[in-house]
Amino acid sequence: MSVSANWPFKPSAFKLYYGWIIWIASALGILCTIPGQTIGIAAFTDSLITALSISRTELSLAYLIGTIISSFYLTWAGKWFDILGARIMISTASICFSLSIIYLSFVDTIGTLLGGSNFGNLSVITLGFFLIRFLGQGVLTNCSRNSLLLWFNEKRGLVVGMRTVVISFGFSTAPLVLGNAIGILGWRETLWFLALFIGLGFSTLAFIFVRDNPKSCGVEMDGLISNSETSTKKDVESATLLQAKKNPIFWVYSLSFCAHAMFVTAVIFHITSIFAEAGKSPIEAFNYFIPAAIFSTTTNMVTSWLSDKISLKPLLVLMLFVFAVGCLGVINLGREWGFWLLAFGFGTGSGLWGVLTNLTFIRFFGPNHIGEISGFSASLSVFASAIGPALFSLGYDLFGSYTAPAKLSLLLIMCLLVASIFINQKEPERTI
Repeated sequence: MSVSANWPFKPSAFKLYYGWIIWIASALGILCTIPGQTIGIAAFTDSLITALSISRTELSLAYLIGTIISSFYLTWAGKWFDILGARIMISTASICFSLSIIYLSFVDTIGTLLGGSNFGNLSVITLGFFLIRFLGQGVLTNCSRNSLLLWFNEKRGLVVGMRTVVISFGFSTAPLVLGNAIGILGWRETLWFLALFIGLGFSTLAFIFVRDNPKSCGVEMDGLISNSETSTKKDVESATLLQAKKNPIFWVYSLSFCAHAMFVTAVIFHITSIFAEAGKSPIEAFNYFIPAAIFSTTTNMVTSWLSDKISLKPLLVLMLFVFAVGCLGVINLGREWGFWLLAFGFGTGSGLWGVLTNLTFIRFFGPNHIGEISGFSASLSVFASAIGPALFSLGYDLFGSYTAPAKLSLLLIMCLLVASIFINQKEPERTI
């Protein structure tokens, strides 16, 4: 299934390099996934608990199960991105994601139709979480993210960093915007509005404006003139997913991304409880996000620019080091300096993570199978993000403190740090 790249207009006729149009579509696509992200779902949790007459623990369990199941299908979705291309996948994923949002708005009604039992309600909401996590956080996020990587090479890191700043602002304001919308419209009506915007508005824009790659449009990557002396780089020879799995570089990066997903998600999920254990108030807990966001955004911009000039290995080593610092912050949160270790470690680490997750696989393994390779890595991270909060809860129940799971996380990160230092990460030559 394909659509002519010249319909309904020729991208090559634009005076502006068409990659910047893809940049806008990519950023907007990721922002549209907010209803499927933890930060977006959190705005609706109280409403869902009330509507379904279930406990917060039961809702969390449904979220855990739905997220884990969704992780098993992301590699398959990534493979379809490689086959069908960004235009078809982003448009289709947007429509399907909007339908899953509509389904979520009727979970209480569907539960009642199925008998209204507690098990029935939990089954209905688990399916809903699976759909929005798979289609939103999974498929639409990865397709939107990968679409931009195929249009830039020379300044890929900087371009991705610019996108990240826009996305970070959107994600940081999402809880306030959604909370106000729910207060004015109601939770069900807010979901309907989001579904309409994504399923009708964005999917239409994506189908009209998104293109798969520069070659299909008859333009050169980065907007360079064909055969120009300034066009000095090309992407490396592409590897398959099977070949990537045999490479230790794939695993040291993917497992490092998993460590971020598991540990950071666990801390955010239990943020008020972790701070309470350290004798700090919920207000102090939420104040953590302000300096962490400053560290993250600043680091992302600097390292995005730097990544175009250096190899990725120092960035990976630094990311794992500052994550270890963040672990020490959790362990010593009762002390004033522990707060700043946590904010600096996780904030800086998240900024580096944003750079590395975008650039690693296309730089080491090329563009042809980027969807399948990044999809498999994302499935591992999604699985890790699902079990992280549960492991911290289990650790707290067994040891009476979050210190024990934080120390285990520190040990895992230190092992990955050592591996990242000693594994050869020489990047393939990209010069012509």
